[in-house]
Amino acid sequence: MSLQQIVNVRRWHLLHRERHPLEFHLWDLMLTLWVMGWVAMPVSLVLGFPAGAALALFGVVAPGSYVALRRHLHRRQRLRCDWLAASQA
Repeated sequence: MSLQQIVNVRRWHLLHRERHPLEFHLWDLMLTLWVMGWVAMPVSLVLGFPAGAALALFGVVAPGSYVALRRHLHRRQRLRCDWLAASQA
């Protein structure tokens, strides 16, 4: 995901947090993992901790993976996802 897509989804969640509190908190978790991944990646590489680098990589790709999972579930009509349009812009 691009930074602009992440910002758009975050903005949607902020505007709809009263109607969708669980989705708001899940997206906050994804953003937390994303920031932690970007912070931990260089530290893990410098310290030579490959397991930490792998976990950091997971954090970096977490928001994109979450959006892909939600898009897949939405298309299969398993879960409604109103904010997918925000992730496209």
